[in-house]
Amino acid sequence: MIEILRSWNVSTVLAMALLLIAAGMLTLGVGILRRLRGQSRSLRIVDQALAARQMGGAAAALPAQDGQGRFAAAARAADAFGKRLSEGRLADTLLAAEDRKLVDMAGYADAGVARSRFAAIRFGLALLLPAAVVAAGLRYGQIHSWMGMFVAVFFGFAIGYLLPKWIVRSRVARRRRMAADELPLLIDLLRLLQGVGLSIDQSMQVLVTEFGQVLPVLSQELRLASELYVRGRTREQSLARLAAGFDNDDLSAICRLIAQVDQHGGAVQEPLNRFGERLRESRRLELKEKVGKTTVKMTGVMIVTLLPALLIITGGAGFIAVIRALSRMGGA
Repeated sequence: MIEILRSWNVSTVLAMALLLIAAGMLTLGVGILRRLRGQSRSLRIVDQALAARQMGGAAAALPAQDGQGRFAAAARAADAFGKRLSEGRLADTLLAAEDRKLVDMAGYADAGVARSRFAAIRFGLALLLPAAVVAAGLRYGQIHSWMGMFVAVFFGFAIGYLLPKWIVRSRVARRRRMAADELPLLIDLLRLLQGVGLSIDQSMQVLVTEFGQVLPVLSQELRLASELYVRGRTREQSLARLAAGFDNDDLSAICRLIAQVDQHGGAVQEPLNRFGERLRESRRLELKEKVGKTTVKMTGVMIVTLLPALLIITGGAGFIAVIRALSRMGGA
């Protein structure tokens, strides 16, 4: 037995450890699959019973197509698993307050489902990506010691844990840029709607229902604000998410203006007109600054690309004449 242990090398030990990890992951996966299958079967039976009851018992409900039914069942099971993770003992680790705020500001249709899927994806990547990195390193001979395996596991876990947050953060940043681009149009539309005699509630309802395609981000936020206002929140409280969630001072000022007009009354058309002019002027200055930076950057490109061509065109004939004269002098 001792001789067998001495004959083992580092690669053999690493391979056995990887096999044990794979066996454990396989056992865990089989258990999860069995549980998902049981949940999907129960959900399918309940759905069929509800559908048959709604039809009055005339005919049994037809089952969904195999591919779509399995995908929907897997999605529901993943959502349920993520919800348990986001509400269990690992809630603060998988879904911190900052991550919860990012998911809420990402603009998903159902924030609760989005948080559950975020927690499930983060948990899965944090477990599977280290194993995949170690397996790839052993397969291609890049891991030769325990320290190398530890480094691979660490980086795999770090990337798997942070990757969902990076994706959601990029989505939030894109939505903030879109909201900044939509703000001038929102001000103009709100000014026009107020000019024809509509109230704040009516104007927001028209913006949500009629201009959702041209204002995809702000119309969604206005819809959420209107729902909160209908449920009993004040106008300022209902617009707090829109005012503070996009890190835009102009948008915050518009929300404060709407809240003040709703609370104290008064004409809002003239303040919106002045605010729109100031916003357009600031955008014009930003464009001028951007054009100036682009011009400076293009100067370096012109020096690198056009200056050699210009020297060749203007001084090429003179250089050729000098070279010919020197060659004749050398020949003489």
